[in-house]
Amino acid sequence: MQTNTTIIEQFSNTAASYDQKNQPLSAIATSLHFLMGLILQRAPAQARVLCVGVGTGAEILSLAQSFPEWTFAGVDPASGMLEVCRERLSQAGLLDRCKLLHGYAQDLPADEHYDVVLSILVAHFVKREERPDFYQAMWQRLRNHGFFVTAELSYDLSSDSFPYMLTNWEAVQRLMGASAESVQNLPTMLREHLTVISPADTAALLKQCGIEVPVQFYQALMISGWYGIKGGES
Repeated sequence: MQTNTTIIEQFSNTAASYDQKNQPLSAIATSLHFLMGLILQRAPAQARVLCVGVGTGAEILSLAQSFPEWTFAGVDPASGMLEVCRERLSQAGLLDRCKLLHGYAQDLPADEHYDVVLSILVAHFVKREERPDFYQAMWQRLRNHGFFVTAELSYDLSSDSFPYMLTNWEAVQRLMGASAESVQNLPTMLREHLTVISPADTAALLKQCGIEVPVQFYQALMISGWYGIKGGES
């Protein structure tokens, strides 16, 4: 599986300003991390956590504070993002609890397993036909009774409600400093450059990769989050 190489290059080139650009949306990130932390309280006290598409390390920084005995592995195909992530983790005194790797989940050894595998705001960059392999690579690296978490842009773009939601998402983009031209081209971006699929289709793909009961635990405008437990509750 390969995410769009143009998007990877863009992330690498804008990594230094990525967090600043997303700062206006910090309330959304805080609520997502809060709910994710509540769900993951049932994970082992010394859990090993894999972050797929780790970006600048926001999820590690949040979870490491709440779970001081957890250790983390982060993978990302954008080298610039990993550089920023490494610097942020170092400044927070967390680098000794983390291992960062350039690449994809399937580049990790097949016999390495984790108590938690998560991917936050990444899946919509993966093509529809490659999405099952993307989910499967994470699911396969999860221990029995481990937690799988994904959050991504997900909406039915053919629904009657989409024009209303689009208006809201345009407001989000303007808040992040998008130009008038970018806002105008947003429908094309969502349909052709990203892979935004409906929550029903996302849940079906998650079941296809082995998640028997995908639980949708989060929705904020077009951002939705699911979790699943491998083998059910322990």
